[in-house]
Amino acid sequence: MFERILEAQIAKKWLSGKAILILGARQVGKTTLVREFLRKRGLWEQTRHFNCDNPTDREALAQKDFAWLDKLTGSARIVFIDEAQKVPNIGQSLKLLVDAYGREKQLIVSGSSSIHLMDQTQEALTGRKWTFHLYPLSLEEIYADKDPLLLHKELEERMIYGSYPEVVTINGFSEKRELLAELVSGYLYKDIYEFQLVKKPRMLDQLFKALALQLGSEVSYLELSNLLGIDKNTIERYVDLLEKNFVLFRLPPFFRNKRKELSKKHKIFFYDTGIRNAVLGDFRPLDSRTDRGALWENLLMTERLKFRTYHKVMCRPYFWRTYSRQEIDLVEECAEGIRAFEFKWSDARRPPAPAAWRERYPEASYEVITPSRLNGFIL
Repeated sequence: MFERILEAQIAKKWLSGKAILILGARQVGKTTLVREFLRKRGLWEQTRHFNCDNPTDREALAQKDFAWLDKLTGSARIVFIDEAQKVPNIGQSLKLLVDAYGREKQLIVSGSSSIHLMDQTQEALTGRKWTFHLYPLSLEEIYADKDPLLLHKELEERMIYGSYPEVVTINGFSEKRELLAELVSGYLYKDIYEFQLVKKPRMLDQLFKALALQLGSEVSYLELSNLLGIDKNTIERYVDLLEKNFVLFRLPPFFRNKRKELSKKHKIFFYDTGIRNAVLGDFRPLDSRTDRGALWENLLMTERLKFRTYHKVMCRPYFWRTYSRQEIDLVEECAEGIRAFEFKWSDARRPPAPAAWRERYPEASYEVITPSRLNGFIL
């Protein structure tokens, strides 16, 4: 059992008169987080739990007035609605409960897809919710109370198998591979398919594999369209669906000099490297791979995303690249200035910032992140 960093943040918003929304991919531990949070405080026995993967619970919550909902929750002090995106018009039901209960009862809502949940609650819960994002385990969570040397020893395992909670906790590599294959086939697209947002699932699989092969590279929807024989607008829509289901995310380019720096292409990264490798069926060790630099970049990009989210580091992330192919992996634009980071798998390689970057952004900080230089960046 891992203690999740979000627990402390949720505690600060407890009984504040607003709903607590926890968003994240399936199997990242949303239900476990809520259960453990409540059990530690002796509140689980006072909780009414609705699992909306269950049709009976879905129907009980859908399009009902407050009198019905109040009888449904009864004397429970906490109302926990799991996978709430499955409930039609869930936003109105949540609004009724929040307005009626205020600080007397706490409403907790989880969702594995922002496609419907955020759309349905955006207007209804304006000013009535706190939203949290839960990701696969962060390195900070996995190695919180362990010898720092263990993290460096297991970095390769994290790059190959990722950090979904169950994947981390089981020992055998073959079991990890089986579990990741099951996640990809059974859970990854579940909401996309159930909401019938994709007419040709085979196209989505083809696109997903193509994106996995372009890890760390700028992605052109037009090139993917020509490669896969899929309409460019369809590809963009599918990428958007995968992003809203917390499978992958896009990183935009940073530019000030449009003539020399402007690029409309984004980079695409996976929230979990294990999922990416499972899509390709490639779990080879790093010393026999040509994509270890891309895996390292993806791992650091996602870990830094978790770090910014959990520790409320208010910065906008980008990558930087010129037409002459000078580049920096990650640029963070913050209120206090610009920070640049270059990722290198080898501790021996610590190149200086590109000349064009130093010339255009002399005030920006610059740091090379290697396996021995993680403190302060993701830890």
